[in-house]
Amino acid sequence: MSAHLPETVDAWRMVAAQRSFSGRLPVSRLRRLTDLLASPEGWVDYRLQFDRDAGGTPTLHVVVSADVMLVCQRTLEPFASTLAVDQMLGLVTDEAAEVAVASGSEPLLVQGPLLLEAVIEDELLLAMPLIAVRPGSEAALQPWQPPPEQPAREHPFAALGQLKQH
Repeated sequence: MSAHLPETVDAWRMVAAQRSFSGRLPVSRLRRLTDLLASPEGWVDYRLQFDRDAGGTPTLHVVVSADVMLVCQRTLEPFASTLAVDQMLGLVTDEAAEVAVASGSEPLLVQGPLLLEAVIEDELLLAMPLIAVRPGSEAALQPWQPPPEQPAREHPFAALGQLKQH
């Protein structure tokens, strides 16, 4: 295990060595993710394990957890939430090799050095809710009610109409 997360790795060498990385990094380092958050504060805990599956396909097991601040789309107020990922990625060199990836795994196209921080960020982005809603915010919803009926107002020129009749 290594607490240091290198910027890039050779995925095939990592698979051959069955290398793993684990540690913690600040949410603020993940720019694409922080653009969607109420605050860039928080930490991302990660564990990455390179290996092979039963069929011999190179894999990367990604386990990530991040405590983040989201904006509730009902109340527009920030709230704390946890994004959690436990995903097996089958490493492939081209799109034709995707058929070799075991069911339950997602293919990850690797063409050159693998950016581990980008893999972590991609998985967290996929774990983001489509519509962030704070638990318990249902009480903030008020059922729609039509506006109360106003008494009929007298037309301002009604008096002129009466004069015209005379």
